[in-house]
Amino acid sequence: MTFHVDIVSAEHEIFSGSAQMVFAPAEMGELGITPRHAPLLTRLKPGSVRVKTDADEQVFFVSGGILEIQPHVVTVLSDTAVRARDIDEAAALEAKRRAEEALANQTAEVDIVRAQTELAEALARLRTLEHIRKTLGGH
Repeated sequence: MTFHVDIVSAEHEIFSGSAQMVFAPAEMGELGITPRHAPLLTRLKPGSVRVKTDADEQVFFVSGGILEIQPHVVTVLSDTAVRARDIDEAAALEAKRRAEEALANQTAEVDIVRAQTELAEALARLRTLEHIRKTLGGH
């Protein structure tokens, strides 16, 4: 039994297809979504969205956003969404370094909330890469 999943970023659609299960980083904790799940609308935090299809498991990074669940359709709307294999590790490490530096050198000119948000997003990208390396052998 499957349901339809759409993952959409501000730029374009990242994934559209059938899935057996979806795992998503909701604000209150990770959700596991199966066919005929109760309707739900919730915010997402930065992290990995995993889509289990008949053939494999695909992993995506989202910067946050909205998750809408209907019994036969799941929609992920995010400002930034990329396939995990397309994450630029060097750029994520550099973003992490810059955010940590901004937090360490707190001045009136530094937007602390922005630096914390950038750090959380960079760490979520790196955790997504780590996840695919461990569980999917880097595919």
